[in-house]
Amino acid sequence: MIDVLVVDDDFMVARIHCGFVERIDGFRVVGTASTGEQAVAAVDELRPDLVLLDLYLPDMFGLDVVTRLRAARHDCDVLVISAAREAEAVRRAVRYGAVNYLLKPFGFDELRTRLEQYAARRNAPRATVVSDQADVDRVLSRSGSVATPALPRGLSTETAELVERALREHTGTLSAAECANRVGISRVSARRYLEHFSGTGRAAVSLRYGAAGRPERRYCWVG
Repeated sequence: MIDVLVVDDDFMVARIHCGFVERIDGFRVVGTASTGEQAVAAVDELRPDLVLLDLYLPDMFGLDVVTRLRAARHDCDVLVISAAREAEAVRRAVRYGAVNYLLKPFGFDELRTRLEQYAARRNAPRATVVSDQADVDRVLSRSGSVATPALPRGLSTETAELVERALREHTGTLSAAECANRVGISRVSARRYLEHFSGTGRAAVSLRYGAAGRPERRYCWVG
């Protein structure tokens, strides 16, 4: 089992996230915290494997919590869950070693995808010595440091590059329809590429709620 600490200053949001985690095989919630100080104390006491960390805490910025944990030599992983959309916040999270960055609000499927990816990397067999560059690339990929995952069947490298460029060059978020118009492909095709990038952690998904109907899924590039 992978033990998870949920850190969020909103009690109801934390409760929802705990419910999501408990529904995913191989994960269990061992505690919650609503402030940075509580998070540091909880990690010290509970020794979780993974911290779901909000950035906007009442007493400190979430990444300062990571600094405190590393200074105390805790080696737990951190998955950022935040409404912070500033590109610099995403870049800082990566520099601080976050295994992923998930924008609020998100649904169960978005979190499940990222936790299952994390579990796969964590549980993959680890060699003690690398024999060639391919081994180096695999090690870095497991740590979340690099790599461009292979495209699913039916997706082309050339179109993927166009969709990636559209996301990179746009300030804010894009819907599948907006991306399709920019790239010159169908909305259905654009959605497949966007969902691939989301599933591999290179694009973040947020939901825009309208007056009626299903919420619109919107995407932004996180690298």
